Amino acid sequence: MNESGPAGAANNGFNENLTLFQQGKCGMWIDATVAASFVTGADSTVADKVGFALAPDNGLGKRGNWLWAWSLAIPSSSEKQDAAKTFISWATGPAYAGLVAENEGWANVPPGTRTSLYKNQNYLDAAPFAQMTLDSILSADPTNPSVQPVPYTGIQFVAIPEFAGIATQTGQQFSDALAGNQSAEEALANAQELTVEEMEAAGY
Repeated sequence: MNESGPAGAANNGFNENLTLFQQGKCGMWIDATVAASFVTGADSTVADKVGFALAPDNGLGKRGNWLWAWSLAIPSSSEKQDAAKTFISWATGPAYAGLVAENEGWANVPPGTRTSLYKNQNYLDAAPFAQMTLDSILSADPTNPSVQPVPYTGIQFVAIPEFAGIATQTGQQFSDALAGNQSAEEALANAQELTVEEMEAAGY
C-alpha cells in the first residue's frame, strides 16, 4: 500500500477526494477540469493556496487528458420533447452562464461548455484556472492517446455495451491493489484476464 495517499483511498470517489482536498488533507488531486471551481470556491479552506497544472507526462509528451460530454438526451418516449429541447438549449447556452455568474459569480460558471466563455474577460479575470482548463481540453487527442500506437480511440471509455461491466470489474481489481490485497501486477493481470473473457463471450 502506498503511504502517500489518503486512508481508505480504495473506497474514495470524486466526492470523498474533493472533500479531502477542500479540507487541506490532500496535497494533489488529478481529476476533471470541472473540479477547478470546487477547490477555489467558498467551501474550500485552501482556495487561496491552489495551483493548477496539466496532467503529468513524465517527459514523454502524452498526458492523461481525455474529452467527455454532458450527454444531455431526450428519450424518444418523452411526451414533452419540445419543452426538453427548449430547456437543454437554454441550460447549455450563454444565458445560463450569465445567470450563474449573476447569482454565484463568474468563477462558478460551468467550465468547458462553451468556447465563448474563454473569450469573456469577466470569466478570465474571475477564474484563475480558466486558461489551464482550456489548454487541457485543447491538448487532449483521443485519436492518438498513448505514447505507443494503439488500436482504439480515447483513454478512458470504449463505446461498446460491454464496457460498463469491464470497467466495474477492472475498478474492483485496482481497488483491491490500493487496499493492499494484491499487487499492482496482479491487478493488471486479473483485469486483462477478465476483459479478454468478457470480450470473447461477447463475440469480439
